Amino acid sequence: QVQLLESGGGLVQPGGSLRLSCAASGRIFSINAMGWYRQAPGKERELVASITSGGSTSYADSVKGRFTISRDNAKKTAYLQMNSLKAADTAVYYCNAFIRASSSGTYYEKWGQGTQVTVSS
Repeated sequence: QVQLLESGGGLVQPGGSLRLSCAASGRIFSINAMGWYRQAPGKERELVASITSGGSTSYADSVKGRFTISRDNAKKTAYLQMNSLKAADTAVYYCNAFIRASSSGTYYEKWGQGTQVTVSS
């Protein structure tokens, strides 16, 4: 059973920082793209940032210059460094990854359970 376990969420004041981690475990041959999404109450889930297996990154306009996505392929872990946090960043943050279980398999999409980030004074 493959799992994506997120950690690092919490309560932070405006202007503060948090670092989210997403660790993949289980039967994994390779991981292609990994990403972070977020969903605020009453809103659609949106893509925050993504990173390919080669390290190419993309970001939502709302977080460019403040958030940085990275990954450690050896640890099967992705990170989201969030700086200059705003109240508008408050949401549940979900990790997403495209995983292949064997060399002959196809990639499938896996989601984590989510971690709450609350930005408030």
